[in-house]
Amino acid sequence: MADLLSPDEVAPVVAGLDRVLGSLDAALLGQPRLHRLVMIGILSRGHVLLEGMPGVGKTVLIRTLGELLRLGFSRVQFTPDLMPGDITGSLILEEGDDGKRSMAFKPGPIFTNVLLADEVNRASPKTQSAMLEAMAERRVTVMGETRELPSPFFVLASQNPIDLEGTYPLPEAQVDRFLFKLNVGRPSAATLEKMISGRRRGEAGAAAAAGAVEADELQRWFAAMERVALPPAVAAYISRLVAATHADDADAPDLVKRYVTHGASPRAAIGLAESARAHALLAGRPVAGFEDVDAVAGPVLNHRMILNYQARFEKVPADDVVAQLLSSVDAVAGAVPAGVTA
Repeated sequence: MADLLSPDEVAPVVAGLDRVLGSLDAALLGQPRLHRLVMIGILSRGHVLLEGMPGVGKTVLIRTLGELLRLGFSRVQFTPDLMPGDITGSLILEEGDDGKRSMAFKPGPIFTNVLLADEVNRASPKTQSAMLEAMAERRVTVMGETRELPSPFFVLASQNPIDLEGTYPLPEAQVDRFLFKLNVGRPSAATLEKMISGRRRGEAGAAAAAGAVEADELQRWFAAMERVALPPAVAAYISRLVAATHADDADAPDLVKRYVTHGASPRAAIGLAESARAHALLAGRPVAGFEDVDAVAGPVLNHRMILNYQARFEKVPADDVVAQLLSSVDAVAGAVPAGVTA
């Protein structure tokens, strides 16, 4: 395991992250927790799915983040007539200076660092599946040839929970590839007053410009993430949490047994570990703790548990199941040596 980060190494990373978060808070008012979770997703090299009503700022958040990180940015508006080649790219016939024709690959918008997949549930399943390989392996295969995507690569997708007519819900296999599923709530009355008082037509202006990050600083953040420690006791807690999302597990709480058809995958455990490390780094700590796991468990697990019809009928949200899971699974169980009282 790499050496732990020293306080002198943690401080500049936290200062840079706070600068970016301050710019995000200035660009999109009233969503500080959402901004921190999105930044945790970036530090964890994970993809993020944003769900919320129209006009709450999902697209503004993603576009501003791309500008702040000084990364390549592409936006794809998903529609029912969007084809896989419109995302991944395709071969086109070109004529050279010598008059000869040949097939050349024209990269699609997925060949970028930050891809905004706007209203991703409006595209057909065939087009949605075109992103599966890219999200999981950071590469795409077109006409039998595999091409690597730029590094880093993130998919930040949005979807609308209403207007379901003419949409195609994402299959579980693809939803599982998102590290977080975040609900973007409506702003408060006080936030709305700030918007209409200080911003004509709701434009954010240049509020985010001061927090821009250079490429070398972003790489230092990623390098710091590699050195955030995950103690064995915390790893064991993550393992028990994910196992307890399955109804047949001995530690599964009542809501899991009643409402969960399929529990979380091993990818959830990996996501919990990485995002807990990122949460600790954002808080200025070189070691992830139980509290870091609890802070990110909701967005990591809420889309990875398949709820049954009874849960939908009784309107039991996945967040309620996660809350009971956290309250019922003992964080320190097995972490204290035999014969020692916790």
